[in-house]
Amino acid sequence: MGNVSCVFCGCVEQASVGVVERWGRFERLAEPGLHFFNPLAGQCFAGYLSTRISSLDVKIETKTKDNVFVQLICSIQYRVIKENADDAFYELQNPKEQIQAYVFDVVRALVPRMNLDDLFEQKGEVAKSVLEELEKVMGAYGYSIEHMLMVDIIPDPSVRRAMNEINAAQRLQLASVYKGESEKVLIVKKAEAEAEAKYLGGVGVARQRQAITDGLRENIVNFSHKVEGTSAKEVMDLIMVTQYFDTIKDLGNSSKNTTVFIPHGPGHVRDIGDQIRNGVMEAASGQASVE
Repeated sequence: MGNVSCVFCGCVEQASVGVVERWGRFERLAEPGLHFFNPLAGQCFAGYLSTRISSLDVKIETKTKDNVFVQLICSIQYRVIKENADDAFYELQNPKEQIQAYVFDVVRALVPRMNLDDLFEQKGEVAKSVLEELEKVMGAYGYSIEHMLMVDIIPDPSVRRAMNEINAAQRLQLASVYKGESEKVLIVKKAEAEAEAKYLGGVGVARQRQAITDGLRENIVNFSHKVEGTSAKEVMDLIMVTQYFDTIKDLGNSSKNTTVFIPHGPGHVRDIGDQIRNGVMEAASGQASVE
């Protein structure tokens, strides 16, 4: 907006509109280009207005419903309506201050009814409400509100630190839950694996003892048939003694052993045979009960 006079002519730039007066009274709008005036008839070029989109940043401090002070940064994009440029030229002395005052009024009426979290989630609704109010008011003065943007919401620094701490605590709690669940799964799987290993180990031992029992039974039967006059007990004692001496031989030949003390004598051999016989019989009876 400006006051420019020319005795005979005036030039209006592109994306602008000129205001022509006659004897101090509005006469018409001048489109971009060169215009001639008749100063003798009282015509003059009163000024011009830009029709480009202008931007106004407004910083507002207000309080939310949960008593948190915040600063809102709004960006309003507006322009002069070419057809109503005379209203924009004559009605408002300072349109930026007028727009800022209405933004303050609408924002400070809406935000105190919202919590801080709701404000972050519904900032688009706040911007929409401000836009509707500005369009209704500023349209009567020849201005069009193109866009209304809620650029940023800045809580008090202490509130921001508290929000970050709450967020961090929630994430740590969630991480602890996931860690506990993973450890629980590992413990359960480990217990299941140990139980399965023990079960398979027991099955293997049972099968091993059954195989030993079957082998001894077959040896006793074959030996009794081939050597007449021998009882099953005598054959069993002979097999036990033979296995006993084989075991002593294997222990002596093993390079991993240094010194092994084993009770030795006829009585010890008989005792070992009785122990082996009893163990085999217990294994066979245990296998039969399992089956």
